[in-house]
This record gives sequence, C-alpha cells and structure tokens, in this order.
Amino acid sequence: MPNPLKQSLLHSRPTVGCWLTLASPAVTELLAHCGFDWLVIDAEHGPGDLQDIAAQLRAIDAANAHGAAVAGAVRVTANDAAQVKRVMDCGAQTLVFPNIDNAAQARAAVAAMRFPPTGVRGVAGMVRAGRYGLDAQYVESANSQACAIIQIESATAVEHVDSIAQVEGVDCLFIGTADLSASMGLLGQPGHEAVKRAIDRVLEAGRRHSKAVGIFATSVEQACHYREQGVTFIALHSDTGWLAKGAVAAVQAFGSTVPTNTR
Repeated sequence: MPNPLKQSLLHSRPTVGCWLTLASPAVTELLAHCGFDWLVIDAEHGPGDLQDIAAQLRAIDAANAHGAAVAGAVRVTANDAAQVKRVMDCGAQTLVFPNIDNAAQARAAVAAMRFPPTGVRGVAGMVRAGRYGLDAQYVESANSQACAIIQIESATAVEHVDSIAQVEGVDCLFIGTADLSASMGLLGQPGHEAVKRAIDRVLEAGRRHSKAVGIFATSVEQACHYREQGVTFIALHSDTGWLAKGAVAAVQAFGSTVPTNTR
C-alpha cells in the first residue's frame, strides 16, 4: 500500500496528528474518525504489547474503510531491529524512533526498516503486512514505503542534528521537548529560552537538508505557533490529553453552575 504520510513529509505538506497512549483499539478507531491526518501508537511509554499494536492498526484500517483518511504510525520502544521487524510485520509502514543521538543510530534505524540489500529486516511473507502471503508484491515494494521519523530529544542529538538529517532514509526530525529539556538540565521546562534555541537549531537543520520537522503540541495555540515556525508534522496532544481536558472542563463547568431550583 502507498504510504501517504511519507509523501506528506517528503513534500513538506503540513499535517496534524494525535498520540495514542491508552493501547485501546476503540479509542484509536474513534480518534481516526475525528479528522486527524495520522495517529501514532505509542509503544515506548504506552502499556500496549505487540497484540495491542496490531489491534490498533486494524482499528485504523477499519475507520478508513468507513470513510476516514488517517495514516497509522508506531513509536517503537527503542532502536531495536528485532522489535522493528515485528511491528512492521504487523502492518506499520511509519515508525517513530526515540532517543536517536547520532548519525550511526539513525542509519541503524533506517536499516532495520528495510529488507536487504539496503537493510537488515528479516523477510517473512506470511505476515499481516503482506496480507498473510496473499500480496505477492509486498516484499518488493515495502522498502520504498518505509518511513522513518527520528526523535531529536537530547542535547547530544541537537549537537549532531546536521549529520542525522543527512542520513538517507530519514524522513522527519521529531523534536521531543520534554526529554530535550531534561537532558539540558531543565527538567519540566520545555518552554525555557535555551530549549527554544535548540528547537530553532533543529528547524534550521531541517531546512538545510530538506527534511521535515515534527513536534508535540499541548494546545491548538501552541500547534499554530509551531506551524508558523515551519514545523509540518505536528502532534496535537494525545488520547489521554483530550480525555482529561474534556472531562475536567465539563466537571468544572458543571460545578460552577448554580442550580435554579435548589431547596
């Protein structure tokens, strides 16, 4: 299957998505109908296992079969070729790699997503990604549709961002502001001026090397600000974020309402 998310990144088309941390296929399917361009299943911090990832990918496919137009991606737990192989066998074409600090690690991530001779991914045709062996073209076409989103989330990664951006097969540099600020000695201060300067440095590297840049936004206002800065791959909060915000806002609104018929 063609990977529309990869094409959006290659052509710098702005997109907005949502992080999925609950490992719930039902929540995944619901959010797939909400107008997001993509959804990232979080296997790094979320509680889900491989079965949950497969179920969520199926939920995205089910939503698309009923009129949605949303791409699915998976953030893997680590830059581990064995895990990458299994997640891609489940049908993921786009992976987000956390904690990439240098070009060598970026090259390993890209290689893990691709079959030989350009990569090291093990070949198995009887998997969900290849329609359990019914898609005769899958092995031949999978490499061209593989999409690697590399997380820049440490001071070391920022120092090496130019060499990371030059790695062939890296499609997007995703700034992880929470971990980045922590690595800079600014835990819990992602809005610090020093962190903003680091973000600017990643954006400049993206422009120099024609690579898309992504980031996580906690509000619409913040997302719009990042879009104005040139970020094209924007995560607009998460399933837990929207659930909590909506619930808290409703309870507070109800609590501030004075009943008219109190006795």
